[in-house]
Amino acid sequence: MRIATWNVNSITARLPRLLAWLENTGTDVLCVQETKSTVEQFPSDALRELGYEAAVNATGRWNGVALISRVGLDDVVKGLPGGPAYEDVEEPRAISATCGGVRVWSVYVPNGREVTHDHYAYKLRWLEALRAAVAEDSAGDRPFAVLGDFNVAPTDQDVWDPALFEGATHVTPAERAALAALREGGLSDVMPRPLKYDQPYTFWDYRELRFPKNRGMRIDLVYGNGPFTAAVKDSYVDREERKGKGASDHAPVVVDLDL
Repeated sequence: MRIATWNVNSITARLPRLLAWLENTGTDVLCVQETKSTVEQFPSDALRELGYEAAVNATGRWNGVALISRVGLDDVVKGLPGGPAYEDVEEPRAISATCGGVRVWSVYVPNGREVTHDHYAYKLRWLEALRAAVAEDSAGDRPFAVLGDFNVAPTDQDVWDPALFEGATHVTPAERAALAALREGGLSDVMPRPLKYDQPYTFWDYRELRFPKNRGMRIDLVYGNGPFTAAVKDSYVDREERKGKGASDHAPVVVDLDL
């Protein structure tokens, strides 16, 4: 089974690339973030023509997550159980389902904006709610993984120049501690191969030629439980999909499982 995660930065803008990528890679399950669409706008018909079905949690604007699968979508849960709201709105940042016997979550963790911003405190609350929500699945015997854009670089090695991010979000001790707490519930970081260069970055800002200069971050993560990680044959960042006109600022992270 091939499972992947990809922040597409607008499903509408990326649709031709997404469809071609699914067809070319033979991905069985894709976790999508930042759809920037409503459920009605999501291209379910186009995906169905390729043999995929979709479960979507989206309301438009800049959020939205989805699961795209050709091996089934059972027991779908939309939203983060027990999750916090931001400015009295429960944002569409999580969706989960069982796909081909694997329990999968697609998550889009809040950005946090600035350390002094209310959104940062919301981010930490959201991560704590995620830890609690996945605890049962993490500890179970069924292969389980939570994949997505976590908006946190787990270590300094996951940032091209840590000094430039000092005092900023994505690298603070509190954010990294929240990731550590998530892992302590029985999850491990599935480290992908970079395919090029030494570090497997997954995000490169559009500005200042960050991608050609490989000035990126690893913030798109795959956290799997024991049965999941034991089945991993390979994992890599599909850096090629970040190239060219019309690319997302994130690259897909792909995991191959022997199940």
